[in-house]
Amino acid sequence: MSPPSGRQFEIRRGDQRAVAVEVGGGLRLYERGGRPLIAGYAEDQPAPAAMGLPLVPWPNRIRDGRYTFQGRELETPITEPERHNAIHGLCRSMPWTPAEQRPDAVTLVCPVEPTPGYPFRLDCSVTYVLGERGLGCRLGFENLGEGPLPVGAGHHPYLRAGDPPLDGWRLQLPAARVLEADDRMIPTGRELDVAGTELDFRADRPLGAVVLDTCYTDLERGPDGLVRATVAAPGGARLMLGMGPDTRYVMVYTGDAVGRVGLAVEPMSCPPNAFQTGRDVRVLQPGERWSFDWGIEPS
Repeated sequence: MSPPSGRQFEIRRGDQRAVAVEVGGGLRLYERGGRPLIAGYAEDQPAPAAMGLPLVPWPNRIRDGRYTFQGRELETPITEPERHNAIHGLCRSMPWTPAEQRPDAVTLVCPVEPTPGYPFRLDCSVTYVLGERGLGCRLGFENLGEGPLPVGAGHHPYLRAGDPPLDGWRLQLPAARVLEADDRMIPTGRELDVAGTELDFRADRPLGAVVLDTCYTDLERGPDGLVRATVAAPGGARLMLGMGPDTRYVMVYTGDAVGRVGLAVEPMSCPPNAFQTGRDVRVLQPGERWSFDWGIEPS
């Protein structure tokens, strides 16, 4: 019998090793020299709290699962019943099949077929590749239908800079504002300045006991267009998460539901509830392709 995460796709380069999984297309393991660099899970477990999974065709939440696209009122299944939201897209429990595999890279694909809540044909892919400096990831999308479709992208890596819990770790994230959220984790429409608050990590500082399930925006980019966040632990590793030009939001979650074993730093192209508000939703025309990139560089 296959494990809950399905087939396992191992890639290696030098002292680096990563394992992607069939169910959900996620990254279950990434290590260097035998040291874990993400919080992973056992082969005989499903991914807890979306750990390591691509978030497609939308990241985060849609309030009540309802949205309107080009005049059509649509309703997706409620997958976060305690808050009555649809969360993290449609592909978390779907099979992602291998399209290409090399010793140091693997590409998995997941076609999304029309459903009442998402009546579009979208081809989704995820590529994990190990390079000299670390792990790279690319989410790919292609509109296979006859009309336009909405799409957003995100990924859910839980960085592990050292031994848990993460209270002694340090975070640096160049983001000046956060989205205020209600008790259902839906943005209220207000953006709050982080200056002078416990949410300000523009300068590297310890996480401590802060609890984060917070969407950051107003991101500072390097000359190459990348947003860079770093997580470090005493006696552990320093991890740099590089996020490509289409990353407009970063969700940071201290993983309290899974014992604070890793820090989820989630690049997203659009904010929570974007399908309902339309904010930064990407519209792909028939035949149009789009890709979304991020990577981890340990030191």
